[in-house]
Amino acid sequence: MKPSLQIRLVVGVVSAVLLLLTVFSVGIYSVIRSALLSQFDASLVSIAQILAGSVEVDGDQIELEIEVQQMPELQDRNKPTYYQLWRHDGTVAAKSPLLESSNLPRLAGSPEKPTFKTLRAGAGRVERAAGYGFTPRLSDNDRKTAEPPRLMLTVARDSAAILSQLRFLRWVLFLASGAVILLSILVALLTVRQGLRPLTAIAGEIAAVRETDLATRIAAEDVPGELLPIKERLNDLLSRLEAAFNRERRFTADVAHELRTPLAGIRSTIEVTLSRGRDQKEYKTALSDCLAIIENMQTMVNNLLMIARLDACQAALRREQVHPAELVSSCWRPFSEKAKLRRIAFDNRIQTDAVINSDPQKLSMVLSNLLGNAVEYANDAGQIWVTTHHSDDSIEIAVANTGCRLTSDEVARAFDCFWRGDSSRAGTGTHCGLGLALVQRLVGALGGSAAAEVQLGGVFTVRLTLPASAP
Repeated sequence: MKPSLQIRLVVGVVSAVLLLLTVFSVGIYSVIRSALLSQFDASLVSIAQILAGSVEVDGDQIELEIEVQQMPELQDRNKPTYYQLWRHDGTVAAKSPLLESSNLPRLAGSPEKPTFKTLRAGAGRVERAAGYGFTPRLSDNDRKTAEPPRLMLTVARDSAAILSQLRFLRWVLFLASGAVILLSILVALLTVRQGLRPLTAIAGEIAAVRETDLATRIAAEDVPGELLPIKERLNDLLSRLEAAFNRERRFTADVAHELRTPLAGIRSTIEVTLSRGRDQKEYKTALSDCLAIIENMQTMVNNLLMIARLDACQAALRREQVHPAELVSSCWRPFSEKAKLRRIAFDNRIQTDAVINSDPQKLSMVLSNLLGNAVEYANDAGQIWVTTHHSDDSIEIAVANTGCRLTSDEVARAFDCFWRGDSSRAGTGTHCGLGLALVQRLVGALGGSAAAEVQLGGVFTVRLTLPASAP
């Protein structure tokens, strides 16, 4: 199980603070340590310069003109300072009395660039040494005849005081960092908890939404800008869920209504037929009426099953080259007699050389539904025509008919299941309102889209946009 968002945010904030504190503490410690060592080394160099300035060479003798007693730091055994002087051949010329039998390391260096080194002395002491190479003064007798020799001087001092200061500085930085981390944890907890409070409020409102009341919307106040898109998307989701549940309820009611009427017709026909004895012709007529009603019911059920398969993407497609002009003419033949009786003129304006890659069976179902609707709802002596419009990668097939009395708002619902422009449902049992819904699903399965519109003069048009080649 992953840690909560609150824990992850707190850990992230504290980790960032810890990283910044570490960098800051190391930087501060390094700067102060460097400054203290520089100051300490400067004092060693100062002593070395004083000692080097007091050295005089007289023949083979090397003398220190300054008395050791004149420099108290060379006599202090609590905070001792040592020195040791070497000739150019490596022999010791002089050394601090405090060294007794011990010796300092010989460090190479120059007045311009002394050499510094940390030494480990006995009893756990730590000393800091400076190497100083220099050319001494010659006596008056040797000044004109001799070449001044090169001498090496090492000065060392106990660095316990500076180490103690650095150790104290480390503890101060460590304790201060610990206090800052504890404070940052507390502040991060309070800040993150306060920042996540709108999420908690939104979660509480979502938990209060019930399937029986999907009209509820999230109304959390003072939502930060980062959470506002989440709130809006959740409200959009609730709106879609409410619409889907309402469609499901309407769908159930519509199916019940559409099935109740033909079942009532079958029952009444059978009851009337069985109410008394009848001859064979009357029984045959009753059975024919029942069969016609059952065929309409079977058509509706088959359409519902087809819509369900299309919605579940379970319909198999078989694509091939299709000539839409020939397919429209073939689909029109079953409706030509009815159109002729109502004096409806039909015009197939599709170019004969037009070709698309599609499923001929599914496209035939689409065109048959559209042409059947056009014949059914066109006005007497009206017109029906089919046109196409080509683009680079698609083809648009438009089926139009005159005599439409629908408004633009009603046309927007034309593709809903069981919707009909006749609110009285006078065609129940014959027209169940699934034709255009099935058209939309079929066109979508073919990789296209369907749209309906009503134009001035009562012209109802359904436009099918299909890919010119296989998607």
